[in-house]
Amino acid sequence: MSPTQHPTPNADVNMLLLTLLARMQTILKNRLVGFYLHGSLSLGDFDPEASDVDFLVVTTEELRGEILDELHTMHNEIAASGLRYANSLEGSYISCAALRQYDPRNARHPAISVNRQLQVKHHKSSWIIDRYIVREYGIILWGPSPKTLINPISPQQLREAVYVLLDEYWTKQNTEPEEWSPLHYQAYAVLSMCRVLYTLQYGTIIPKPQAAAWAIQTLEPAWKPLIERALSWRHQHEKDDPTETLAFVRYMINRSKEEM
Repeated sequence: MSPTQHPTPNADVNMLLLTLLARMQTILKNRLVGFYLHGSLSLGDFDPEASDVDFLVVTTEELRGEILDELHTMHNEIAASGLRYANSLEGSYISCAALRQYDPRNARHPAISVNRQLQVKHHKSSWIIDRYIVREYGIILWGPSPKTLINPISPQQLREAVYVLLDEYWTKQNTEPEEWSPLHYQAYAVLSMCRVLYTLQYGTIIPKPQAAAWAIQTLEPAWKPLIERALSWRHQHEKDDPTETLAFVRYMINRSKEEM
């Protein structure tokens, strides 16, 4: 089996991914089942200046001990390589058995995130959303179709996972204006809220720009200018007053609770 040489339109991302795959193949050998992209890269709303590189590695068994140590060293070396996006990796290593469907009793897996080294951590139930995106939109770098590895996720399961994410993450976000002032973060918040509401209504996930277009047609007209500005803010990193954005997030949280 040969890796996909040009999995994304971004040459720097592709270089990083092919380097990562080659190193993983050397370490994991026949333990490697599949390597997939998800998140913004697979949904088509990747921001070259701000987005993470979200990946999933599927293995024949849960990784512990010496193999995990080797992967830890590999990730440290890649982080120091100078490759663009080398410090923007967000990924998990999950066995075939655990990936099939989310089970909170079997939800501790090796994971790496921005500014955090590879470690075994508990995956919350919001990982149902990640499974859905991998299954329905995932980009294959190595291995079989993810649909053969992940059970179908029902609309209600997806709604429940999104509601948990809303409750556990967005309602507890820091509301200090200074923390929210970067425009790209305000865009992330506004567009995420649009997608949350869409998922709660329709039981599926669509790219954020599509969710924004739907929200513009669905929500009160007063929110239309903010959503339109958020679409243009996605690649802007200067700061601005987030008062309206915070008001929108609070409004959408309350409205989303009504949907449930």
